Amino acid sequence: MGGLKDVLYFMFHPNQLRSVIQWKLWHEPVHRRDPSKEPPTLRSCFEMLNLTSRSFAAVIQELQPEMLVPIALFYLVLRGLDTIEDDMTLPATTKEPMLREFSKYLKMDGWTFNGSGPNEKDRELLVHFDDVIAELKKIDKKYYDVIEDITIKMGNGMADYALNAEFQEGVKTIPEYEEYCHYVAGLVGEGLTRIFVNGGTANPALLDRMELSESMGQFLQKTNIIRDVHEDFLDKRRFWPKDVWSKYVDNWDDLFDPKYRTQAVHCSSELVLNALKHADECLFYMAGIKEQSVFNFVAIPQTMAIATLELVFQNPKIFYSHIKITKGDACHLMMQSTQNLRVVCDVFKTYARRIARKNDPRDPHFLEISIACGKIEQFIESLFPSQDPKKLQAVQDAEGHEGAQNDFWEALILVGCVVFVLLFVSGLMLGLAWYFGARFDVMFDKEAASSLKAAAKEAAKATVTPLTHEEL
Repeated sequence: MGGLKDVLYFMFHPNQLRSVIQWKLWHEPVHRRDPSKEPPTLRSCFEMLNLTSRSFAAVIQELQPEMLVPIALFYLVLRGLDTIEDDMTLPATTKEPMLREFSKYLKMDGWTFNGSGPNEKDRELLVHFDDVIAELKKIDKKYYDVIEDITIKMGNGMADYALNAEFQEGVKTIPEYEEYCHYVAGLVGEGLTRIFVNGGTANPALLDRMELSESMGQFLQKTNIIRDVHEDFLDKRRFWPKDVWSKYVDNWDDLFDPKYRTQAVHCSSELVLNALKHADECLFYMAGIKEQSVFNFVAIPQTMAIATLELVFQNPKIFYSHIKITKGDACHLMMQSTQNLRVVCDVFKTYARRIARKNDPRDPHFLEISIACGKIEQFIESLFPSQDPKKLQAVQDAEGHEGAQNDFWEALILVGCVVFVLLFVSGLMLGLAWYFGARFDVMFDKEAASSLKAAAKEAAKATVTPLTHEEL
């Protein structure tokens, strides 16, 4: 049934089909993983990677060899931690010590866990976690230390929230909201940055600007929280801060009541505004990546995030269904994201403008969202000016030279027109004079001129009548 639905969809959306075909046929990975050279435990790790995240798995497996295994294992470790934290079947008394001790499990040969709920989608990862542990022992210590450090920080942060009875009722304040995003995503950005720098694929200056790494994670996590609000509501989880939603409705459940749809959309707009503030720092971070496969790895999720943010903005569907960008749009974004920073900036600019066009003047955050979109464009303009001063000067010089030539020819044409008019008027007057008997030949013949004068005198005498003076 799903296959027939896809066929019908692509029949009426050929551009989407074209994007999918272009990605499948024309995308050439910078690096290719070679499973034939891998031990069974590593192949098992990549199989679990494919099971846990198909989109991330594809990008990870195109990383350069130095980054491939450390980042794949880093992802699986954090995914295992996240699986325990998300498992609503585990009581807090079981969950909290596991989260705090998870970094120690990384050093325990053969450790596995099969106590996750039967419906937990990533439970197989924990069942076969011994393969991950076996491969962790083989990677360079500089990468292992980063993975261990981030696991400790994230595990303790998740455990604190698991024990917080108030958190079970939902996030209350915006600082709590951002702290939660820090533990589940900001720390991931920090760990990846340290791995990139240790591997020589990113500018070391990024280590001094950890707020950029934080924004990378916060932007992704906040977008996911906005998009997944209905799914979290069904699972009885609340990640939208009470300080935000309580401005629009009295009870959390009211957001999902059709009677309060306008208020719910306005509430989502405030969270979209909160997420947009990270966009320019995400672009700044990507400018510090020095290797193409690593750039692809960090750019694809960010372009997906800005596209998802545009999709959920002013979209009431998020309150009664689960929405996501289409497969065709995803393939088109991946094609653009695997080129360079300028193209990625163009993607951000495109979706920022779409958000600005969707912005509703009746929304209480209309002005602030318009300003946020404008700031994104302004930042991109500072990176890649649409009017390059050197090119602009060259154009002005060329126009000046061309203008001087044009002025000369225009003056020449004007003089020619004046001369033509004078000659034409003079010729017309002379022609009329000749027509009425003017003799122009005498001007050049002296004898003819003399005879003409004599004839004129004779004619004058003949016309004179003598007067007589008779006596009165």
